[in-house]
Order: sequence, then structure tokens, then C-alpha cells
Amino acid sequence: MAPSATHHAPDGRKNGDIYRDYIDDRNASSTETLYTTSNGVPMPHPYETQRVGENGPLLLQDFHLIDLISHFDRERIPERVVHAKGGGAHGYYKTTDPLDDICLADIFQPGRECPITVRFSTVGGESGSHDCARDPRGFSVKFRTAEGNWDVVANNTPVFFLRDPAKFPHFIHTQKRHPATHLTHADDSTMFWDYLSQNPESIHQVMILFGDRGIPDGWRKMHGYFGHTIKLVNKKGDWVYAQMHMKSKQGSDFITQQDSANYSPDYAMKDLFFAIEKGEYPGWDVCFQTMTGKEAEELWEKEKINIFDLTHVWPQKQFPLRKVGEFYLNENIKNYFAEIEQIGFNPSHAPPGIEPSADPVLQSRLFSYPDAHRHRIGVNYQQLPVNSSQTPYRIGNFQRDGNMAFYNQGSRPAYLSSIEPMSFRQRSVDLDKTHGHFIGEAVTFLSEIRPEDFKAPRTLWEKVFDDGAKERFVNNVSGHMQTCTKEEIIKRQIAIFREVSDDLATRLEKATGVKGYDGIANLRFNGTHNGFAKDESLKGANGGPPPKVNGEGIANTNGAPRAGTHKGQ
Repeated sequence: MAPSATHHAPDGRKNGDIYRDYIDDRNASSTETLYTTSNGVPMPHPYETQRVGENGPLLLQDFHLIDLISHFDRERIPERVVHAKGGGAHGYYKTTDPLDDICLADIFQPGRECPITVRFSTVGGESGSHDCARDPRGFSVKFRTAEGNWDVVANNTPVFFLRDPAKFPHFIHTQKRHPATHLTHADDSTMFWDYLSQNPESIHQVMILFGDRGIPDGWRKMHGYFGHTIKLVNKKGDWVYAQMHMKSKQGSDFITQQDSANYSPDYAMKDLFFAIEKGEYPGWDVCFQTMTGKEAEELWEKEKINIFDLTHVWPQKQFPLRKVGEFYLNENIKNYFAEIEQIGFNPSHAPPGIEPSADPVLQSRLFSYPDAHRHRIGVNYQQLPVNSSQTPYRIGNFQRDGNMAFYNQGSRPAYLSSIEPMSFRQRSVDLDKTHGHFIGEAVTFLSEIRPEDFKAPRTLWEKVFDDGAKERFVNNVSGHMQTCTKEEIIKRQIAIFREVSDDLATRLEKATGVKGYDGIANLRFNGTHNGFAKDESLKGANGGPPPKVNGEGIANTNGAPRAGTHKGQ
């Protein structure tokens, strides 16, 4: 609403020239401001309360005090259930090696640039946890493209602990404080190892987590991996599967468990902030691995690598990295709450040409992330400046009202009107062609632990870890297990390590003083069908054999691309 009269403001500007602007407010110093209440009324001083006489009760009419206290009581939003501890910075992305032959997204066309914000984090701990915890690191990037925001919600490891999304809440609960003692797994690791010993598909991530890369030397010296398989679609409508990697230009380095106690709890945050302050702008190369649908089927049939499985990786010799661009962080945040705590990343935010695959954990995240933001920040969280898109067109989407609706789309019709029609972009992706190759019945899927789940972990132990790395790994695991109060859990976990390497299991037995089981063939798992079991009663996660689909064992594909479903790819 325009002002009804003109008068001079305290700083000499006319009323018609004054308005609240996010960028202006963000960059203003305290000397450029005037102390006011929430509704903009100037106050002589913040340390004032109205009371009856010199020693009487306070007055309810004192809006300044009520305004101050009531806002103070509400000035925190819930911390993230996962990735609560983190920080980040702003920067820019630029395409250096166009990907336009396999992807029509504008961001991958020649010469494209866009602003970005990156948030780094730990996964399991609360907001006050240590930056040097032995924990995966979140690596989320908000690309503000000309076609809307593209959010990449990645980690610093290429795999994760699970491939079944229904396990995620249960897994995260085991990473939190014990419900009775309220201790973290630094003092009581029983829940931590209990979950892992019941879900052997986690072994690949466990090998990485307790290896040297489990504590990266700050955020600048770590790579980022989306981990999930996505689809890239070109202008012809052809698509390929893809995995995204962000490779640190600073290289990668780590902190040992022994040295980690010598670092500040906010070490990674401090390291990033002051590097940018000094003009040492960290950068990353953005790269992709790609394969056709047919190649995905063959990879499963020949090598038992499931591209929809978050615990598997694509062999880089077979599917080499292709660089498309790079990004740099060159601007520190001005306000942590506004630019980091309120930022919301969502893997279902993707411009045309970037589509999800059938990866079940990704499919679950497409729902859970925006749902979490609407709860934690508010239904209109995408209207906040740090989350708002920067497009060359005005947005019309009929999403109106609700808390904090800053851009409520004026007096425009709140429906699709023929009197005042809006514009539509010409369709660029044929979704029937991109996603139309899935036909089947509803399946209650619980995956099976199979020999191929141990191939990559075995390679890490036998061919990647040198003698020093092996010794540190055993010390890291056995040291963490010292606070596990149930010997049965350690015996089961050593049995899982024995499927990786008998040498590894033997070393852990010596370090822990616990004799583990010979292997997992005689174990039943609460969360996974046991493909190693000879006894039918041990194969199923809840007793009995795994279920069949159309008379065929579910474990024949374990959720991988089924032969013949990608014709023409």
C-alpha cells in the first residue's frame, strides 16, 4: 500500500523512499539503523520497562517489553532431525564443459553461470556436536538456475548405511542419545553397533566411516557425492542414468581419531569462514558418471552392481567421470540463522532435464525433505530470501496464504483463469518416455544381503588400505566398541567383518578380546533377508524364506534394473 502522506524520516529520507529490503537490511551496519519495536515504532532505549512506581509491578500495557520477551520465547525453530550441525557459504557455479548432448537443463549449456549456496554438516549429532566427530558429512548445494532452483543433497561418502528407505528413521534413532541414559554413542555405543550388526548392507559405509576418511580435515578438503542415481534427459528425449560427484580442488585430507581431540568443536566452520575472509576461495569440480539403461541391466547381470542401491558404487574405470563445470565459495554469510539455519534443500527441486531414478531411498527423500521443511520452517519456506529462486520470469503457482506468505501473488486469480490467462512453457521432457518403462504389481520389498555386498568393502581392505590405514581402522572400530555393553552385538559385527576379510575379523577379535562368529550363514537379521543362510528358517528377516514375486525370488534382482525393461536404451 502506498503511503498516504509524505514526511521526513529520522535519516532525512522521505517516507516514499523508505521500504524494507532484504539486501539493504543484510548489508547495513548498526550505525545505519534506528532502534524500534517489531512494528517499526522508534524507542528511546532497549533497557526500559514500565512499572507502577519505583518498586511496583510491571504494566501489561508495556508493549515494548511484551514484544521483546514474547519474541525471545519463540526465536528458535526446531533443529534438523538429521544434519543439525552445519555451516556454509555463498558462491557461484559455471559450466566449463557443456553437457548439452545428454542433458537439456539450461545450467549445463555453454557459458552458463548461477549463484549458489552450500551447506556442510555432520549427520547424526545435534546442533552443538563436534565438527570432528566420526560421522558422514552432509554436502548440500543450492544452484539458483534460470529455470528454478536445483538442490543437490549430497554427502562426503559415495554410499550410505542402507538401501531401504523404511530403515532410515530407525537408523537415525540409533545415532542419537540413548532414551534412558541420554548418552551419545561416544559413551554408550550399544545402539550404534546393534543396528549395524542387524543390517549387514551397511558394511560398505562402515568401512569408509571408520577408515581414514571418516574424519575429513575440514569441509574444504572433502569431496561430495550425490550417491543416488538420477536421469539426465536431452533435447531428443533420450535419457541416461547418472551419478554426480563434486571433487575438491583443494584435494582431500583427514584427521586421525587420536588427533581429533586437539581440534576445536567448530574447527570446520572456522576453517571455511576464515579461508574465505582471506580470499582463499575453495572450489570443486562438478562431474558425472553416466550409463544407459541397457548398461545398467548388464551391470547387474554380469557384476551384480545395482545402480538403484545406495550401498553400491559405479566402477570408475568402466564409467569414467566427465566434468561439466565447477563452483567456488567466495562470500561468507552475514547472518547464520537467515542464511544457514533457514535454508532448505530438497532433492525433488530439479529443472527440466534432470529427473529421479527408481532408487528407493531417493524416491523417499523426494517426499520427506520438503515435508520436513514445511514443518520445521513453515509452509512458505521457499519464499524466504535464502530459499527463493532467481528466475527471469514472474512465478505463478496458486500457492497462497499460510504462515509467512511474503509473495502472495497480488490480486491475480487464485485459479486457472480464461479471463486473465497465465503463460506456459512449452513441454521439453516427455515423462512417458523418461519414466514409462516400469510395469508391475505392488511389492512389499525387504532386501537380501548377498555376496556382492562385500565386494567393494573387501577391495577397500585388501587393495586400498595400506598397513597403516588397516591398523588405524582396527583401532578406530575396537576403540568405539569399548562402550558397547552387549558382547553378542560385537560377536555379530565381527561375523559381518569376517565376510569382508578373515584377516580383518581376526585383528578385531584380538583388539576387542571377543571371539566373533565364523560368518553370517547361521545368523538371522531383523532388517534384511540372509542370502548366505543354508537353513530356510534363517533366510527370512522374520522367519521363513524371503517372499516371491510372480513365483520368482525377490532376491534375484534385489531391486536392480530387470533385464528387458530398458529396450532401446
